Amino acid sequence: MTRERAVTLTRIAWIAGFVVLLEAVCRLHLVNPLTLIPPSEMATTLWGMLASGEIAGDIARTFSTVAIAVVLAVAIGFTLGVAIHALPRVRQGLDPLLASYYSIPTFVFYPLFVAIFGLNSVPLIVLGMAFGVPAMILATLNGLDRVPRVLMRTARSYRLGRLATLAHVVMPSALPYLLTGVKLALAYAFIGIIAGEFILADAGLGHAIAYAYDGFENRTMYALMLFVLVVVTGLNMTLHAWEGRLMRRRARA
Repeated sequence: MTRERAVTLTRIAWIAGFVVLLEAVCRLHLVNPLTLIPPSEMATTLWGMLASGEIAGDIARTFSTVAIAVVLAVAIGFTLGVAIHALPRVRQGLDPLLASYYSIPTFVFYPLFVAIFGLNSVPLIVLGMAFGVPAMILATLNGLDRVPRVLMRTARSYRLGRLATLAHVVMPSALPYLLTGVKLALAYAFIGIIAGEFILADAGLGHAIAYAYDGFENRTMYALMLFVLVVVTGLNMTLHAWEGRLMRRRARA
């Protein structure tokens, strides 16, 4: 058994053990049913909701908003990261700001975004970008910093132009770190957008969860929470596995 497969099986075992424990705690009524329901009931309710299509609109709304926010965050963050990396003095001034960015409560600007852009998807996209862009900038800087100098000297010795060097040397070497930025941008976009939907949005998974909470619909609320958790975890683990393969390939090269 390879180390990678052993790690994967260990993760699955931990998750399965936690689910079984939570199921037992709920079934033995060690937790008030009004507070928490068994995972099996969450899954059953979620399956029924997916089969009926009642949450299809909310899923489409949230996922399309997240997708737009992530694409813009990655594109803008990568571009800014490359520009900042090329300007050492600018980077020196921005490094402390980027390092402390997530201590700023960005979410408090959401009502301002709504006032500017209206009650639609645009404020949520801007909020998701605000969470994701700095992560992509930092990942880009980290990736460009770790391009081996010997590769750059080799590119110069072969008289490769800037675009050729970027395509054949810089990007393949920095790609694992860029993928880390994509992974973080995706996670932060989901956090910001679903949290925003809790407050002022008129649709989306966050809005549906908040509506179920206000109506004391525990089954619906936990089913939607389970759906978000499974989807985001699955996407994150897929990107993490891809990142790991790229890092191992880079180490062998």
